[in-house]
Amino acid sequence: MRSYNQYCGLAKALDIVGNRWNLLIVRELLIRGACRYTDLKNGLPGIPTNLLVDRLDELAQAGIVSRDMAPPPIATNLFQLTARGRELEPVLEALGRWGAPLLAQPGKKEAFCSHWLALPLKLHLKDHDPDHRPITLELRIGAEPLVVQTVGDGSVTVRPGSALHPDAWVEGTPKLVLGLLMGKLELRQAVATGLKFGGDPEVLQRVRP
Repeated sequence: MRSYNQYCGLAKALDIVGNRWNLLIVRELLIRGACRYTDLKNGLPGIPTNLLVDRLDELAQAGIVSRDMAPPPIATNLFQLTARGRELEPVLEALGRWGAPLLAQPGKKEAFCSHWLALPLKLHLKDHDPDHRPITLELRIGAEPLVVQTVGDGSVTVRPGSALHPDAWVEGTPKLVLGLLMGKLELRQAVATGLKFGGDPEVLQRVRP
């Protein structure tokens, strides 16, 4: 592992997480929890297989990632963040917030996985009526849906997967769905430009910023 060889907290942090792909591996593990190697590979389009192996080894040696053998029937290595690794969540949130304006002009060849939206949505969406019953919103973007749920303290959880009986659902492009959830577009405007919506519109008002 290369080092800046500087007695500085920032330089020492970058020695560990500054290598290309390292923070994106942390992103995957923050969103998904314990992951198989193939889960990580699928969530990191473009990373060479040998490089992912090297990066996981680096992060494990630095105490950021742990590797454990899951019992049968899984019987494979599972990677997850250590307590030290989970401390990087506010760092990723700050970087994601700084980079959010850059999403306004997506590149034509940029890859997208719907679960990547979990961290920014968890950061920006709030439950404005936490005393009422919990609600569930399903986001159908890309190949894998996301579920937004209120948890009773004003915050929300966001996870990959489907909801059995969502109170509302939204289907559309990432730009349209994000515009709607962030309050940049009203539901009527979003539907007029191709977004699909079902269920109770009040669910949107309850969780939007």
